[in-house]
Amino acid sequence: MMRKRSVFSLAVSILALPCLPIASPAQQPASDQPVATLKVQVREVVLPVTVLNKKGTLVTSLKASDFTLTEDGRPQTIKSFTRESNLPFRLGLLVDTSRSVSGAMESERKAAGKFVDLMLPADPKAGAGAQTDQAFLIHFDREVELLEDFTNSRAKLHRELDEMGPTPRTQDDSQGQQTSGDDRDSRQTHGRGGTQLYDAIWLASGDELMKPKDGRKALVVFSDGVDRGSRETLNDAVDAADRANVAVYTIYSRGEQENSGYNSNPGGGRHGGTGGGGYPGSGGGNPGGGGGGYPGGGGRRGGGGPSETGVDGKKIMEKIATRTGGRYFEAKGKDKLDEIYGQIAEELRGQYLLTYTPDVVDNEGGFHKIALKANKDDLFVVTREGYYAPADK
Repeated sequence: MMRKRSVFSLAVSILALPCLPIASPAQQPASDQPVATLKVQVREVVLPVTVLNKKGTLVTSLKASDFTLTEDGRPQTIKSFTRESNLPFRLGLLVDTSRSVSGAMESERKAAGKFVDLMLPADPKAGAGAQTDQAFLIHFDREVELLEDFTNSRAKLHRELDEMGPTPRTQDDSQGQQTSGDDRDSRQTHGRGGTQLYDAIWLASGDELMKPKDGRKALVVFSDGVDRGSRETLNDAVDAADRANVAVYTIYSRGEQENSGYNSNPGGGRHGGTGGGGYPGSGGGNPGGGGGGYPGGGGRRGGGGPSETGVDGKKIMEKIATRTGGRYFEAKGKDKLDEIYGQIAEELRGQYLLTYTPDVVDNEGGFHKIALKANKDDLFVVTREGYYAPADK
């Protein structure tokens, strides 16, 4: 159905250093000999970083010397730390349209529309080209559907937001039948409703949308956090975001059926824990970087756990944001959505970009845990918990 680099990017440079013997012309061989070369492969990690004070206000005047950085517990040297405005944004809006959040849908449409206006150019023709900010729109319930592909047109996204609604039911749905085949992109859960949150994040982060894109990448997900019917697990979704270098900002809206006993598949695995304490002004998150329980470098997540009932959607939304370097927000009233989307836009525009070259090269594609901490205790650092190294093919 649907069709890189932000948090870490790959830069490969080959340095050819001829190793020439020191000798007189008489000692040189008569025939040409191949010149020995030394090839050095350099991988640069790029992290988008948001810094807040205790009041939840952005702090935008910091330098590299204000932080300490480790990878898998080893100190790293920060190469650059700047506020970068030239890299374009690649944004995805993911909206839960299941029955459980239907009461907030009109407010969600309006707030998401204002976010589009804040992040995209007023004139799409003036912003044409590779360096323009772009966004796409997905809605999910018992299916995941791409309503609008990457575009810099506010008008196109507004139109789809206005027309967005739950997936219509068919005769097969009412009879509880399952369609044949195994089309991973159809993501259909028939008969019993559904909220395919994990599938939506997995697809949005994949090869047809976020993964091949350059620039600063983020998903904004509005949902009650209770997954019903996804084929992917929570860890599958987070891994997809990690591999695509996408930060996921989550907006939790308390659903009407959160404790109704629907099955869901939160997954188990490599991250462990629920993330750190609370961000100022948001209700959850990962102050100071770090958190979670990744294996010590080169790791791979474990498989998903069995289905569970009574899953806490709020904690799920917190986990998704914390693990991917985004932020968690709670919409405690419909009128708060405008404020939340405005804060997300402000924080995205206020990001730093940090770069460093790991002291140990990983050619196997392993996962590496990052901890970035401010030297001042009253600052909260928001960035990724880690990255997957690019594997040699």
